Amino acid sequence: MRDPKPRRSPAAPTLAAKLRKHSTWLLLLLWFALSLALFLSATPPAAAPLRHSSFLRSKPRALAATGTGTGAAAAPRVRIYVYDLPARFNRDWAAADARCARHLFAAEVAVHEALLAYASRAARPEDADLFFVPVYVSCNFSTPNGFPSLSHARGLLAEAVDLVRARMPYWNRSAGADHVFVASHDFGACFHPMEDVAIADGIPEFLKRSILLQTFGVQGHHVCQEVEHVVIPPHVPPEVAHELPEPEKAQRDIFAFFRGKMEVHPKNISGRFYSKKVRTELLQHYGRNRKFYIKRKRFDNYRSEMARSLFCLCPLGWAPWSPRLVESVLLGCIPVIIADNIRLPFPSVLQWPEISLQVAEKDIANLEMVLDHVVATNLTVIQKNLWDPVKRKALIFNRPMEVGDATWQVLRELEVLLDQSQWRRYVGSWRSSQHATLADNIDIESRLKPEIHL
Repeated sequence: MRDPKPRRSPAAPTLAAKLRKHSTWLLLLLWFALSLALFLSATPPAAAPLRHSSFLRSKPRALAATGTGTGAAAAPRVRIYVYDLPARFNRDWAAADARCARHLFAAEVAVHEALLAYASRAARPEDADLFFVPVYVSCNFSTPNGFPSLSHARGLLAEAVDLVRARMPYWNRSAGADHVFVASHDFGACFHPMEDVAIADGIPEFLKRSILLQTFGVQGHHVCQEVEHVVIPPHVPPEVAHELPEPEKAQRDIFAFFRGKMEVHPKNISGRFYSKKVRTELLQHYGRNRKFYIKRKRFDNYRSEMARSLFCLCPLGWAPWSPRLVESVLLGCIPVIIADNIRLPFPSVLQWPEISLQVAEKDIANLEMVLDHVVATNLTVIQKNLWDPVKRKALIFNRPMEVGDATWQVLRELEVLLDQSQWRRYVGSWRSSQHATLADNIDIESRLKPEIHL
């Protein structure tokens, strides 16, 4: 019997064969390492400073505190420069008619004067974060009904922007993105009192990159707020807060109050439905209800009636907002807001759900039941919140500005807006750098693959 042939021991595998055998695992391992490195590099450092654009020169600022007490609110550190425009853009209008500085649109005057007296404003434009352009567009009292005309607004603003652009470099540096204007009338930056025309006209092209301080604000999309903006309160003379007894001491013998324009037939001479028929429905449902004090005729001393009321009805007019919102708070009367989707000023300070009621436009018929329920449950809680002096002060445009007042709140809102803008620029720049890193890593991997498959 022959011995079997000796078996030949297998040859040792070459390095290339080993790499071919394990190439899949090596690829997976390499891909995991690259992904991990990319993930770690993609996390922004926790303490990374915000990156400023070329036209924002101040140091990064912490956001102002949002506490409701003035002691909790850090002083606004935004540096704002006020352009000294020729008098035809502002002072001449105020000198021509005393109403310019006192009517419901007068925030444009009040903010300008408060900023001029503000010790911490930027004295030199090169030190500024933002630039205020003082143009009074709501002081043309040339209409037959005595309301301000806005027919000249776009032209006057365009002329001011052309002047600023020609005389100083700051507008051109940012295309106006760090410039602030006031639009304190019905539909804000669209500069028209009728919504359909305002929407058709839109925001002037030269203002679309700027910041608007406007009384108009709604939840969701609207053409007239497609711009960086801060919602501000309508102007009410500061003395209103002091001319009547303190709210908690007032005798309130009126259950629910409204005095103002109410159309018996809501479709007025313009062919439009005033107040979306809301005021007409108020008159129809409650005009003869003795619990409701509803009057159509003007009365100069109407604020004394508000000071006697538990609830002050604040229905929309042509626009959602109304000076009654401010007057109600100042006089300690609970605002009953009937304007769907309205956005209200300074929500972090005012805490509107704690000091007011909101009733849907479609629920006018249930209004009495809603108010009765509040009286039976949490009336005293709402009144206590409403009578907080901090909240009342936040709605007053004092001249000069005071800590916690409306102009002070505007500066705080601008500071938050500015920091958010800087953060967006930082994140955008960071994302661009990460896309570049990803492209580099993919390129490295593609160069490594041929070396693996030997």
